Amino acid sequence: MELTGKIACVTGAGSGLGEASALALAEAGADLVLISRSQDELEDVAERIETLGRKALVLAADISDAQAMAEAFRTIKAEFGRLDIVFANAGINGVWAPIEEIAPHEWDETQAVNLRGTYLTIHHAVPLMKAKGGSIVITSSINGTRTFTTAGASAYATSKAGQLALGQMLALELAEHKIRVNVICPGAIESEINENTKARNTEDADVPAHYPEGEIPLTGHVKGKARDVADLVLFLASDRARHITGTPVWIDGAQSLLV
Repeated sequence: MELTGKIACVTGAGSGLGEASALALAEAGADLVLISRSQDELEDVAERIETLGRKALVLAADISDAQAMAEAFRTIKAEFGRLDIVFANAGINGVWAPIEEIAPHEWDETQAVNLRGTYLTIHHAVPLMKAKGGSIVITSSINGTRTFTTAGASAYATSKAGQLALGQMLALELAEHKIRVNVICPGAIESEINENTKARNTEDADVPAHYPEGEIPLTGHVKGKARDVADLVLFLASDRARHITGTPVWIDGAQSLLV
């Protein structure tokens, strides 16, 4: 129970990596703030957290909406008064297509959720963390940080590269306040986000990349589990990672080293 007494906020907490990480943090003793657009999903996760004897505050909000996020964090401040851990995880794959086929509004939506949403989360969280310090973890991706061969994923990869840059900038900016900022870069992980990808004519943007047998060297064709990511988040949130900040961590079974 190494996180007993800690308050953690997880965005995208209703499913996938966010759900698994919220539960892992609760199992370690933290009380949770759960943010996502789906109230029903959040209520289900909150119920499971409460069976562990932890508190769970449910806040349905679009992380790209400045007004909604300001209101959410006013509620967090009123309820808890502080935050110790922030997992800025919510994101979308958006549209994957050749660059000439991605409409401006499609590009903007990906940046708004992935990059603006991360900014808004941290922008509002930091004032609640400065008094005692803490840990911020951002979900980026192998795309845009070490892999650049995913056909049609230019908008997505750009947003993910931006998240890494933001995390490393903030690691320095917030160090004096004892706030650590690290960035996780998952590869193929079992998650609902892949089911929501809007792909169009990606073959037209394809650049041949030759993989050895089995696209994930450590596991062959088997994707990582959401719990694998949750265990990494738990480590980075804990005092065991007390001297780690500004660091990208690729969690992909060496997938991104292939090309």
